[in-house]
Amino acid sequence: MASRGCLRSDAISTHFVVGSNLFPVATVAIERAVRLVSTARLRDPVLLALVDASLADDLAEIEGATSFRLTEQSAAASKFPSGRPHANFVNAAFAYFRPRERNRFNGPLRGAWYAALAVETSVQEVAFHMRRELQRVNDFHATVEYAEMWASFAGSFVDLRAVRPAPACLHPDADIGYPAGNQLANETMDAGLNGIIYPSVRHDSGTCLVALWPHVVQSVAQGRVLRLRWAGTPDYILEEVVGDDA
Repeated sequence: MASRGCLRSDAISTHFVVGSNLFPVATVAIERAVRLVSTARLRDPVLLALVDASLADDLAEIEGATSFRLTEQSAAASKFPSGRPHANFVNAAFAYFRPRERNRFNGPLRGAWYAALAVETSVQEVAFHMRRELQRVNDFHATVEYAEMWASFAGSFVDLRAVRPAPACLHPDADIGYPAGNQLANETMDAGLNGIIYPSVRHDSGTCLVALWPHVVQSVAQGRVLRLRWAGTPDYILEEVVGDDA
């Protein structure tokens, strides 16, 4: 099931100061990096089957008035891509976010596009977050299907891969790592850089990246569908969905 992207990194071009820390900035070209997206987002709207096809435009108008993603996209049209394959997935990553919680490099007021060079790394990352939610409700029974969304990236990124010791933003404890990561992300955006490349916290030897601007996510293409299944324990079963099940 292995599938891996390719990253070409030019020489470190400069260094970036955040507080008392000095971080390298690299100019990179990443041909393929993968984000796992719940297949629930790939399906037609549930109301579509309940109305005549002639009313589809009316439904779209209603969605446009009530969808946070679409209203944000309309208000900031210059930031959100349109007319490109899978632009809706890119826009959703930036317009939909958890209003009361941080992620590692984004807070409650903005989203980001997280990806990894290898599918195995993306699986470990999403499985960690899903396992944490199941632990919160004390019920390890769930089946979730994810579609691979491959994209390319280029430009200047803060590069944490060789930073030693590991900076606070990569601490596995979210209470430590996430506030530090959000500070670094805000400084990165203020400097006009595209994002951050960093070693995966959940997958040894894995490499992740976060794109902090929608236009940085290029050439999006859908890949396979993967199923993660929990059957009563924190351990999951990983399957590739093929044929009529996809």
